[in-house]
Amino acid sequence: MTPDHRLTPFRDEALAQDIPAADVDRWLALARPCATLTRGGDGPVVGEFGGPLLLPADAPDPEHPYVGWVDLAALPPGVTDLPLPGDGRLLFFAFPQVDDDSMGSVVHVPAGAAVEERDKLAWDEGGWDEYEELVEAFPQGPLRLKADVSLPCHGSLPLPDGRPLPGHPRSEDLASLWEDAREDIAPLGELQIGGYADEEAIESDPVVRAVSDAVRAGTANGWEVSSDAADWVLLADWQVDVDDYEGATVHWVMQRSDLAAGRFERAFVSVFHNP
Repeated sequence: MTPDHRLTPFRDEALAQDIPAADVDRWLALARPCATLTRGGDGPVVGEFGGPLLLPADAPDPEHPYVGWVDLAALPPGVTDLPLPGDGRLLFFAFPQVDDDSMGSVVHVPAGAAVEERDKLAWDEGGWDEYEELVEAFPQGPLRLKADVSLPCHGSLPLPDGRPLPGHPRSEDLASLWEDAREDIAPLGELQIGGYADEEAIESDPVVRAVSDAVRAGTANGWEVSSDAADWVLLADWQVDVDDYEGATVHWVMQRSDLAAGRFERAFVSVFHNP
């Protein structure tokens, strides 16, 4: 794989800190392209936070609040390494609250599909005013694209001894270095498609941590689910900036095989909250 030239300053700094070149290059081989979406900047508009909730007539009402959508046809080829559909919209739903069960969903609406506007509060059967106020504070506005590169933001496995990632003896040093360097290379955005999951306070991979819960949920639905984290990818990250949930991160994760087959109903959504 040809090294991404944007990571040259990171490599130079790692070598300057006496991290062996072989360890640095093994780490750089993990780099993934990702799409950073923000409400600012001058990139092309590829989606929107909020807006009307448009779903096909035969689609059930979502069980979680509506976050926004991304136009897949507007994403340039190679902006992620995910096997995404070539067109249509991905609609994201989530509740930024920690729970053992999936706290959101993803719906793919194919291009040209007939849609109808839905009630954004249909998920709230209990009429909880405080929850509705939370959702009303969700961000609104067009999302603009910046093509970025992503490296792991974590250096250990989610085990009690926090052992380093296999094959990467300097992983914790390199993850820490990336935390310092990424602001100048690929600043964190509000919504990220693909790449590596990130959190405000992170020690291990959020995707790996989500897999055990995802396996349990998938098994309950009778789906074939892998317990090997290598079979799972980050579909999207949302860095939540909402009162009472500031510091929360929502992770939409999927098995790569499900993503390639368009089985978006099998997405699993986890939430990290650092109050």
